[in-house]
Amino acid sequence: MAPAPPAPGRRLVALDVDGTLLRHDGVLSEAVRAAVADTAATGSHVVIATGRAVIGTMPILARLGITTGYAVCSNGAVTVRLDPRRRKGYQVLERVTFDPGPALALIRQSLPGARIAVEELGVGSMVDVPFPDGELSGRQRIVPWDELVSLPATRVSVRDPDSTPEAFLRAVESIGLHGVSYAVGYTAWLDLNPEGVSKASALEQLRRRLAVEPGDTIAVGDQRNDVEMLHWAARGVAMGNAPPEVQAVADEVTGHVLDDGVVPVLRSVIAGMPEPAPVRAFDRTFDRTSDRAFDRASVPTRRD
Repeated sequence: MAPAPPAPGRRLVALDVDGTLLRHDGVLSEAVRAAVADTAATGSHVVIATGRAVIGTMPILARLGITTGYAVCSNGAVTVRLDPRRRKGYQVLERVTFDPGPALALIRQSLPGARIAVEELGVGSMVDVPFPDGELSGRQRIVPWDELVSLPATRVSVRDPDSTPEAFLRAVESIGLHGVSYAVGYTAWLDLNPEGVSKASALEQLRRRLAVEPGDTIAVGDQRNDVEMLHWAARGVAMGNAPPEVQAVADEVTGHVLDDGVVPVLRSVIAGMPEPAPVRAFDRTFDRTSDRAFDRASVPTRRD
């Protein structure tokens, strides 16, 4: 079935979680929660776009009061449709996997003390060494190295507890990772994803699915894994706590997360919205392509 024609004024509002909606101590302010709810009430598609696994995303959606719509998880490797009728509250629309073995072999050689976690969709992670409490969502299952690197993965997380963020970033850049998409966080943390996959690539598929015009897209984020998303959106907004290189690619910079910087952005979206138009429901299969190239080497990925 062909997508519905665009409804006047309907927008896609993509929101990062940590450092954007949530403060770094996990606090969700009432002002942020209310602004998200009010934005959704206009008829806009509010889409959470996060590096978190889906199992770590669902509790955030519950705190926001979002039970329907869509979410982009694992930095774009997993897209879900929220459905409160389902036992877990969602249906996986697409997951994109890759072979993590070659990249992890290079990382282990250069960062022998790093801890590795390979996402198990909807369950938790396989790890070589346990991660500190609170750093991973779901169950941690310790497995031998050969098993850790042998299975297709949606996301791999690398954590070096003995390194500073600056030293870790230099080490990662010196490795010369190829055939994967990767982003370094604000700590000594690295996420690996399938080549060409990002929040932006998943959001573009949702935009087409929802028949939202490219000019009606807004994104707010604060970290390096948000760069492609901020490029993709017609209005890309970096948080005031974002690193300089993230702020540099944004169309505008809002306040710090501690000052609820996302709130004035959402309030400006609400102020510019007409009355919500009726939504015509539809469902169609979509394939993952993107209008934007990301200067990555092409490698095989698996789409389930």
